[in-house]
Amino acid sequence: MKEVVEYIVKSLVIDKDAVKVAETEDETGSVINVSVAESDMGRVIGKSGNIASSIRTIIKSISSRTGKKVFVKFGE
Repeated sequence: MKEVVEYIVKSLVIDKDAVKVAETEDETGSVINVSVAESDMGRVIGKSGNIASSIRTIIKSISSRTGKKVFVKFGE
């Protein structure tokens, strides 16, 4: 999942070197933390959070096949 999120986010931002994606797992599922440059945060979140919501929907759709929950969090 981490690779998919990283690919999507890097295709949206200008400063591709500043993209950091980390995945942690616990008993409830996986959490993917996405960090981008402050100037690119608006591109990743989108107007009213539409792009961030779309990324989460794609990841939830993929993860439903494996049967585990995956949460995506965005930050700087």
